Amino acid sequence: MKTKYISTLLALALIAVGCLHADPTAAPVQTIAITASDTLRFSVTEIDASPGQPLHIVLTNETSMPKDTMGHNWILLKAGEDPIAYATAALSAKDEGYQPKALADQVITSIAILGPKETGEVTFTAPTVPGSYPFLCSCAGHSMAGMRGVLIVK
Repeated sequence: MKTKYISTLLALALIAVGCLHADPTAAPVQTIAITASDTLRFSVTEIDASPGQPLHIVLTNETSMPKDTMGHNWILLKAGEDPIAYATAALSAKDEGYQPKALADQVITSIAILGPKETGEVTFTAPTVPGSYPFLCSCAGHSMAGMRGVLIVK
């Protein structure tokens, strides 16, 4: 009985120590589930975040078409970057996953091309500067057809 009591006290002490080290001011991770399909639209086109907030994007490609025909990716660009110009340059970057290496400095984060029924994820910290950060699917013609959105940091 004494051993069980000591074990319980030890477990409670470890929990208390863990709570003391937790940062109560740390922003919780915001998870955003986005689907992409044959309609060439993201299910979420606007994401609101606080400066420096942790974000977790989960992209699911709901198409049944082959990856070469209807693959989708998710590219978050820096504020002020033009998603259509990026997508236009991506047309000639199929071998690079439609992410032109020459424009890598415009990208904050991304999820690689997903085939049918595949899911990809990325966790990152929202920019600390308030503003509008465009995101898009850079696969051939998808962004031009309307497959884009914006992360608004305020």
